[in-house]
Amino acid sequence: MFDLPLIEALYLNHHFHGVLPKETKNQILTKADQADRASYKLKFQAYKSQRDGVETDVILEDMARKRVRCPLLNSQDRCDLYAFRPITCRLYGIPQEINSKARTCTLTKFEAGVPYPSVHIEKIHQMLAALSMELVASLNTKYSQMADILVPPSMALLTVYDDEYLGLKKSGCGSESCGNGGCASTTGGSCGCNSEKDASGSCGTCPK
Repeated sequence: MFDLPLIEALYLNHHFHGVLPKETKNQILTKADQADRASYKLKFQAYKSQRDGVETDVILEDMARKRVRCPLLNSQDRCDLYAFRPITCRLYGIPQEINSKARTCTLTKFEAGVPYPSVHIEKIHQMLAALSMELVASLNTKYSQMADILVPPSMALLTVYDDEYLGLKKSGCGSESCGNGGCASTTGGSCGCNSEKDASGSCGTCPK
């Protein structure tokens, strides 16, 4: 159980659509839908525990024991997007410091209770969050808080990150980059946005 910041969700989604054949993608999307439903139920249970006053460490330890099969795992238990897997997957099994506590995975032969050099995974997450905020700041989007959204890998695969989802604003009149209709203003004496002057010599109106 883990979530992705926007920058990783976009990265995973981009390579999912750019690398895999259509039949494989359809199979993965079916599994992603099932995994996302399971993730939602577990998160809702964690929310209810928090609401009922259960300590955060107890909730985190309980969630760490939960298992939702990643939709990218194929029938041979191999990742179909291994070369583009998230940071959490790349560091899986290595001792990590979470909430100021070092945690080890005994399945990878690390001994319980033994101190090991640990990866400060939260610092990496902070860097990924900063990259997400930098990306959002560079977009002409109406969703300025979009970088705060975290999603599981299943939702990152299911989401269509198009202009509507990203809240991208259309270019204003007079912009040379408009390219999809006429604008009433002119640029250097000529009509902007690929429009043409009408019989009266005026530029076309902006598309709504």
